[in-house]
Amino acid sequence: MRAVLMERFAGPLVVTELPDPTPPEDGVVIEVKANGVCRSDWHAWMGHDPTVPLPHVPGHELAGVVAAVGPLVRRWQRGDRVSVPFCCGCGVCPECRSGNHQVCPTQFQPGFSAWGSFAQQVAIPFADANLVRLPDNLGYTAAAALGCRFMTSFRGVVDQGRVRAGDWVAVHGCGGVGLSAVMIAAALGARVAAVDIDAERLALARRLGATVTVLVTPEQDPVPALLDLTGGGAQVSIEALGHPVTCANSVRCLARRGRHIQIGLTLGEHSQVSLPMDLVIGRELEILGSHGMPAHRFGAMLGMITAERLDPGRLIGKTITLDEAPAELEAMGRFAQQGVTVIDRF
Repeated sequence: MRAVLMERFAGPLVVTELPDPTPPEDGVVIEVKANGVCRSDWHAWMGHDPTVPLPHVPGHELAGVVAAVGPLVRRWQRGDRVSVPFCCGCGVCPECRSGNHQVCPTQFQPGFSAWGSFAQQVAIPFADANLVRLPDNLGYTAAAALGCRFMTSFRGVVDQGRVRAGDWVAVHGCGGVGLSAVMIAAALGARVAAVDIDAERLALARRLGATVTVLVTPEQDPVPALLDLTGGGAQVSIEALGHPVTCANSVRCLARRGRHIQIGLTLGEHSQVSLPMDLVIGRELEILGSHGMPAHRFGAMLGMITAERLDPGRLIGKTITLDEAPAELEAMGRFAQQGVTVIDRF
């Protein structure tokens, strides 16, 4: 199969021929039809994630067709159209039995703990617990746009943030995660304040449902503007970038008893974050993380898509070939993308 291979962190990425994978006894091999290019892949390439082995194939936002099935798999067969969460639970530990596969201590992460889906095929274990059946009317490219960004935002907004109609939701950072959060919160009837340093991204956020936008400059603290626009603070604030400054701003812009949802990865030099705990205490704020979404929760998200309340395809900025993926991944470090980039030709 053709795949993108990295042999050292931050080193050259090459498209090469690799052996076809075989299915684990409890897993499947998926023929990849589309795959998102995510900043998490960039972190893996940079060596920010200690679980990534070398040599390595990145990629985790996949949609495709089951091509081979292990002997212990009961729910899936060849030809099924599927996607998969980026964090696959084992299905048998206490966390998985409670429905929280996304924090399984022995979880499998394609593109991180094992070879991923910047390839024509990828092997996925724990298939019965983790595969997601795609609706017939959802194309592979749009399904790949659900990836870790959209589904993590869905869980962050809906399950962790508990966003309701009429709430103010601040979204800090309008990359793929942030734009997904804007779209989902707006679909729930919330009022959304989108925050970014790029005017074009803010214009896209408005088209996706943002009520107001705040353009951040080096000289401007966005929090006073957010407090004014929201009439005293947001009920929910989403940090979608993974930077210490925006983490603190997200907490600072909350109304009393508001909820800060941390979705952006704080890795590498940004792994340690200082938050204004005086405000957390004085305003009784909640600080919540959001790490993916288990397969059994995809139904709620897919239901909103089939009902045409959400359209992840609107997030797609461009589609590329597998041969273009190395340059696209490297560009992630410069925040050069508008919307979500999807590989759809392998």
